[in-house]
Amino acid sequence: MAVSAIPGFDLQPSAQRVPVKSNYITNFDFLNQYLPDTYEKEFERYGNRTIASFLRMVGAEMPSNSDLIKWAEQGRLHTKYTKVTTPALVNADNATFTVADVLNPAFVNAATGSIAIRVGQTVFISDNAGAGSGKAIVTAVDYALKTFDVAFYAAGGLFVAGAAKTFSVFIYGSEFRKGTEGMAGSLEADDFIFDNSPIIIKDKYAVSGSDMAQIGWVEVTTENGASGYLWYLKSEHETRLRFDDYLETAMIEAVPAEAASGAIATTGDVGNKGSDGIFYVVENRGNIWGAGNPTSLAEWDSLISRLDKQGAIEENVVFVDRDFSFDIDDMLAAQNSYGAGGSSYGLFDNDKDMALNLGFTGFRRGYDFYKSDWKYLNDPTMRGGLPTTAGSGRVNGLLVPAGSTSVYDQILGQNAKRPFLHVRYRASETEDRRYKTWITGSAGGAETSSLDAMEVHFLSERAVCTLGANNFFLFNQ
Repeated sequence: MAVSAIPGFDLQPSAQRVPVKSNYITNFDFLNQYLPDTYEKEFERYGNRTIASFLRMVGAEMPSNSDLIKWAEQGRLHTKYTKVTTPALVNADNATFTVADVLNPAFVNAATGSIAIRVGQTVFISDNAGAGSGKAIVTAVDYALKTFDVAFYAAGGLFVAGAAKTFSVFIYGSEFRKGTEGMAGSLEADDFIFDNSPIIIKDKYAVSGSDMAQIGWVEVTTENGASGYLWYLKSEHETRLRFDDYLETAMIEAVPAEAASGAIATTGDVGNKGSDGIFYVVENRGNIWGAGNPTSLAEWDSLISRLDKQGAIEENVVFVDRDFSFDIDDMLAAQNSYGAGGSSYGLFDNDKDMALNLGFTGFRRGYDFYKSDWKYLNDPTMRGGLPTTAGSGRVNGLLVPAGSTSVYDQILGQNAKRPFLHVRYRASETEDRRYKTWITGSAGGAETSSLDAMEVHFLSERAVCTLGANNFFLFNQ
């Protein structure tokens, strides 16, 4: 039996110097032959990457068993109209005023459903342009026309020339003569009814059975301190952390779908109605500070003046980005700079024998304001990466009143104390959808299907309730 010539080999050296791959050890080949000096530990270049902390600090979580969460918030105790008109008043002892306010007043007349002004009440009338003011008693009311007649206490009445004037009117009491009937009619409190709908939030992590049996050369560490060489464990944990962040950011950023929007369509993969997130509610029912941050006491005074006209909540937490935090620190540090070199010692726990501390946790001016850095507003992959120009959607901070408020819970059928900010999640005796996680497939201990993989599923159904939004402040760029 002869030896086959194929594949064969050349026993004679080549007559030519031919650079072939087998003649040289390239850099690539070198690195494959010799073990590199590798760092087995994965470096945490971004530190703790989670941003979920806001709702954990200021919120509470409560179960709900309905697709719709409704609550009633109390209106004002007193009535004031700001769009009141009348013909020209020139030394008139009597006058007729027309109420043009279209917004919800604090009260309505229980019998007529019209303006909350009754005969015998005493009113303060002020020109909105500051031209004059006076006091009068109501002598007649036409609820159909929303007009009322007054007789001025001052001789000559209210001297305000011009028919194109608008007035503000509020009731400060009443006066009746001896032996007369009591007040005609009564007032019905006007509650403000709000509601919100929960949304379903989902995520999933999948890994094949083969990859689960693969050990890597990099030791990975998760934010909770767990470490090992199974990469899929880190990826699964990161999916969980990402889902935790979404549970918070969805409550912050959610908006309701408009009637003509594509999101609310009834075909395809859409059909979502959205929800009222914190930012949306504050933008529509709260207070907005635009064009930068309040950086002086005078600007904070204007903000405080607005809070005076709302619920006047004693304690408030201001969640801010880094620039806003520095602005507050600079403002407070400038209030006392009479020490050596312009530095303040002995104030705010500062001492000349220690490093000067210019980071403030809060201050009191009319109310208590506690400052807290909000990582969400600094994260460049979230709100922190938006341009610092007007109209970019950048948010610099959010003022949240601390404590709780009284609302009428329509489920309980009674008044209840609720935190200004809290989350309601779907739950019943048989199903708790606060935070669900389960495993499917045939790997990783799961035996639910023939799929050669492990799939970890995450689900939550929840909505955020922002109560008393008139006490919140949103700081926009």
